[in-house]
Amino acid sequence: MPTLLLLNGAPASGKSTLAQLLAEQQRFTLVVDIDTIRGSISGSGWEAEPVEAGLMARRLALGMCSTHLSAGHDVVVPQFLQREEFITELASAAEAVGAEFLEVCLVNSPETAAAQFAARASSEDPNHRAAELLQLAAGASPIEDLYATMLAMVSNRPGTVLVESIPGDIELSLKNLQAALDTGSTGR
Repeated sequence: MPTLLLLNGAPASGKSTLAQLLAEQQRFTLVVDIDTIRGSISGSGWEAEPVEAGLMARRLALGMCSTHLSAGHDVVVPQFLQREEFITELASAAEAVGAEFLEVCLVNSPETAAAQFAARASSEDPNHRAAELLQLAAGASPIEDLYATMLAMVSNRPGTVLVESIPGDIELSLKNLQAALDTGSTGR
């Protein structure tokens, strides 16, 4: 049975890197990165309407997930989420095609999340630069607050498995993630 794995976590927690490492272990696994899709919608123009571009990217991502899962292949979605709506949509997309839905949230601490985000400020990665741009926008909440909101949301989702993300140690973070997946503790 194909699996859709949501890998939630604060910005700079290692979601995208871990998603890619997991995908490399399983034949034909697709990593659906919403931020990359958003950046592809209108080139550099998405910044003028980031909310609308983000919603478009999510709709496209759901279609990609459904198509790939229907073909019998796994999907990993690394995405920072603080509200349940998109999680519910992902779970429904998996259910509609007879796939399993797993939800993992990478955790450490609000202070660590903020430090990791700040540490990648000079990154050339387009998704990292986009996250920085969004964080610098007027009215943006501090990373610590975003992290707390994410934790509050997942605390109300009993099927979400919390996995410790180790700053600067992607190998140990991957080991923690694989242990959670291997024990089957992520099943709903």
